[in-house]
Amino acid sequence: MGPHILTDVKASTGVPAFKEWAVIVDALLEGEQIIDVRKGGIHEDGRHFGIESTRFWLYPTYLHQQADLLKPAYRGAVEHTLATAPPDDVVRLPGWADVVGVAQLTEPDHLAAIDSKFIWTLDYAATRLKWKRRDPLWVLALRVHRLETPIEVPVREEYGGCTSWVEIVDDLGDPADLDGASSTPALSDEAFEARLNFLANDLAVPLQPPTVA
Repeated sequence: MGPHILTDVKASTGVPAFKEWAVIVDALLEGEQIIDVRKGGIHEDGRHFGIESTRFWLYPTYLHQQADLLKPAYRGAVEHTLATAPPDDVVRLPGWADVVGVAQLTEPDHLAAIDSKFIWTLDYAATRLKWKRRDPLWVLALRVHRLETPIEVPVREEYGGCTSWVEIVDDLGDPADLDGASSTPALSDEAFEARLNFLANDLAVPLQPPTVA
């Protein structure tokens, strides 16, 4: 079955989508990791990261992916994402996520303690920590759901730029309630709870409930 394509656009209030490398989105959808780490892009509102929604669509990006910034076992996945990418004028949304907890890190050893929890190299993750030193590195614990049939929407000019969040103006609605686009969790409830507990044990600071900026 091919992607579900939305063409009936209602340019009113958008629904949030979170931009991340396609290879990381795939890792989240496959349960390879349950976290993302973020400081925000250069076009971020106020140039600082904040949580704009605790539930959002996953928006894969392809432009800045580099295989050598991933752990060796995952480097081949970059080529796969490029080979299966949609046309340049299409956004393919393969799933959605809920933020179930957040932590803010400021120390390199705190990041090193969760090195096993993500597929980037630790050196690359450390560059995210070092950038804009006055800002903490956000760790987002995500409960991810994979759509049985991905949704495709047109690319729009406002979706561009180096930013974490975009508002999808097509009439998608809440991911959990979307008719005709059933989804399944990337991990079972038991597996996710176990992974979340492992993360909490390794973090130097406690996970906190997410707060929308």
